Amino acid sequence: MNTIKSITLYHLMINDVKKIGIKFAPDNLIQGLVKGLPDPKWSEQHQMAYIPNTKEHLELLLDTFRGVVWINFNRFYPNKPVNSHNENVDVAWFRKRKLPPGYRACPEEYLLKLELKRYSNSTVRIYVSFFEMFINYYKEKELYAIDESDIRAFLQEKIHNNVSNSYLNQAINAIKFYYEVVLGMPNRFYAIERPRKEFKLPTVISKDEVLAMIASANNLKHRCIIQLLYSAGLRRSELINLKLTDVDSKRMLIRVEGSKGNKDRYTLLSNTALADLRAYYREWKPRMYLFEGRKAGKYSANSVLQLVKDAAIKAGVKQTVSPHVLRHSFATHLLESGVDLRQIQVLLGHGSSKTTEIYTHVATNTFKNIINPLD
Repeated sequence: MNTIKSITLYHLMINDVKKIGIKFAPDNLIQGLVKGLPDPKWSEQHQMAYIPNTKEHLELLLDTFRGVVWINFNRFYPNKPVNSHNENVDVAWFRKRKLPPGYRACPEEYLLKLELKRYSNSTVRIYVSFFEMFINYYKEKELYAIDESDIRAFLQEKIHNNVSNSYLNQAINAIKFYYEVVLGMPNRFYAIERPRKEFKLPTVISKDEVLAMIASANNLKHRCIIQLLYSAGLRRSELINLKLTDVDSKRMLIRVEGSKGNKDRYTLLSNTALADLRAYYREWKPRMYLFEGRKAGKYSANSVLQLVKDAAIKAGVKQTVSPHVLRHSFATHLLESGVDLRQIQVLLGHGSSKTTEIYTHVATNTFKNIINPLD
């Protein structure tokens, strides 16, 4: 059986100079072709050959290998689509900040690339925060001179401070964004290990507790917000971005636009919620967004979080309840009532069924037919 010969290209930084890394399985033909490239060398650290990274050298490499072996570009050329439906990125806060003396600010090109990619405002703040934390850890070192060992030392220091795996992953994403996206070196730090993924069950409250929260809401507006978060399985960001036109009372659906992953979807509109929404509309008269704050702008995410927490406390719910807990409860209660997992996946807007499958671990009907060995 003939094995297809292939090479994989990487971006490397050797002695502060950009190189093209060439990784391949031992093969006499490929080794001979690599030796014919300009100034080829071997990196023990990366376990691959490399040549100087110039446009001319890349073209020569492609001419040498094209039609002879398969060239894998997945780690060399970026292939992520630019987001097109996200909110406008507001970076005024970044430029207006008052920084302490000697503080190393995020490079302007980093911010411009985040704007170009149209990352959400929350992602921009997270990336800038983590990247500045990193570059101030190495304040005296030029950014191009930082290598894998430096990143590992930074992450190790954070691990000693008992940060979460999610925290470490966000730090890695922010660092890799600069080298791989801003500087155009995809998978520059491909050898950096990520923490093992944690498996945590979602927090779920009972339907009676949800109803008690709705009854405990301060006013009609808060009541409608809690109802929609639960009955439509909405994320907090999705709720505050809902417009009046997104509520389709004829088909009893809610249109969710540009949600996580820039995906649109439809989800359920509850008859109970619709009756309260109509009363809310007559009383509050929102103009564009379904829920508005002062000056007819979007209702704030913090306000949504606080009103949910307050309602849970008033209702005597023992767990800490967030808007996402209501979303988890929506999915779990649907599964317990016999709704197909694939339908729940569509309603939640999950890209993978594996994400939705987590609710099988908390749905009580999963265990009802199991006879306990003690009994």
